[in-house]
Amino acid sequence: MRLSAIDLCWSVGGTDIVRSVSMEIRPGEFFGIVGPNGSGKTTLMSMLSGVRKPHSGRIALDGANLSGIPRRIVAQHIALVEQQAETGERITAREAVELGRTPYLGPFSPWSEKDRKIVDVALENVDMAHLEKRLWNTLSGGERQRLHIARALAQQPRVLLLDEPTNHLDIGHQIDLLDLVSQLDLTVVAALHDLNHAAIFCDRIALMQKGRLVALGTPSDVLTEERIREVFGVHAEISRDVGGTCNIRYRPRGREVEPGGLCLRAVG
Repeated sequence: MRLSAIDLCWSVGGTDIVRSVSMEIRPGEFFGIVGPNGSGKTTLMSMLSGVRKPHSGRIALDGANLSGIPRRIVAQHIALVEQQAETGERITAREAVELGRTPYLGPFSPWSEKDRKIVDVALENVDMAHLEKRLWNTLSGGERQRLHIARALAQQPRVLLLDEPTNHLDIGHQIDLLDLVSQLDLTVVAALHDLNHAAIFCDRIALMQKGRLVALGTPSDVLTEERIREVFGVHAEISRDVGGTCNIRYRPRGREVEPGGLCLRAVG
């Protein structure tokens, strides 16, 4: 399913948060959005999901204007995992994931065995089936994050939007999660902090800076030493493995590094 952003703008208090952003996300690709804090990633993700309406521009889903599609139908096609999504309700881990089936339920389509099996698979996929009876408020931040992702998978979307999905996860679950979603038969859009994760898993990435799209392409094309320095203010060394994946090594500010990676001296 193709998701397109056409000249998106969103501002608050006269300050542009997202300005004139256009991109087309291809069916079946893993598309990453990267950039420093405050670059507009989360606002862009909320507009792509339809949760936040652009002040100008539009979102298209397979060519249809997203704002003209009923929310229930949008929820059957697009699932969003936000950075922070909590609940004060006294619910179990399984009940949290069951909420993902809400867009499909109604007076003439009650809960079914099919829904139960879909939730079972979603819990297994994020390694949370063994905790399905635990109350939400007894779970760690990482466990809750995995349940948010399971809830999104239970929606059976065609497009999965993940806003910094590895927050609160240890390194093992970070890699497992990104590997899982990269293998799903879905269009995946993920806002990521870790540039190495973007380089490993994404087919293409969009680089944001101060609300603008400053580069779009393959990780190797976008993540150059010069661009990382200009956008993030960090010096980095980039190497590429035999498959072409770029590996990024960061250097502390104000230090020179010889080609082998040994720090020679501080400069100032």
